[in-house]
Amino acid sequence: MTMQIKKLASSPSRAGRHLQRYNQGFRLVVGCIPYRIRKNNNSPTIHGTLIEDLEVLLISSQKSPRMMFPKGGWELDEDIELAASRETLEEAGVIGDIGDKLGEWVFKSKSQEKYHEGSMFSLLVTEELDVWPEKDVRQRVWMSVEEAREVCAHSWMKEALDAFVCQFNPRQRVVEEEPLASCRLELCRTDELRLSIGGQSADEDVDCYLFS
Repeated sequence: MTMQIKKLASSPSRAGRHLQRYNQGFRLVVGCIPYRIRKNNNSPTIHGTLIEDLEVLLISSQKSPRMMFPKGGWELDEDIELAASRETLEEAGVIGDIGDKLGEWVFKSKSQEKYHEGSMFSLLVTEELDVWPEKDVRQRVWMSVEEAREVCAHSWMKEALDAFVCQFNPRQRVVEEEPLASCRLELCRTDELRLSIGGQSADEDVDCYLFS
């Protein structure tokens, strides 16, 4: 799959909706939380990684400086992992090893006034490109997990970030410091029909719930 993705680096981003997938009227979107691990003596492997050793990559919106993780439409001619990797290359200009799905979220797009079903994956970055399809319309910034949680524009992506943290050892002290203990997945489930859309800010996509 890496070779398929690399071939897209010099191509324009996909446009149009003629191949877009839908599920019961919800547009299906996919994305990744790209990450890298700072090398040190305390965390030589991914399973021994402290949260402080992780950096995640965020990108700016095309129309504003708001920060988010790369995501976009899942199309009929690709499987979900390829779609997530493609969107990450097109928007963030990175290639890597895709991990497990972090979850599925339903949210309402403020720009389109439609509901979307978003699936997010982790992606361990192995290559950072100098040229990629949306280089001229986006900025990309590496941040710590806590910095990313502060600046990410969409609450549902913050919940995906907490699920990403849960992929690492949940017994580490970092996780204990903040009651992510259920990594906010429980918050999503117990708050689950948070469909009182009108109470949300118009400045961000509106979150609904996480599918378990």
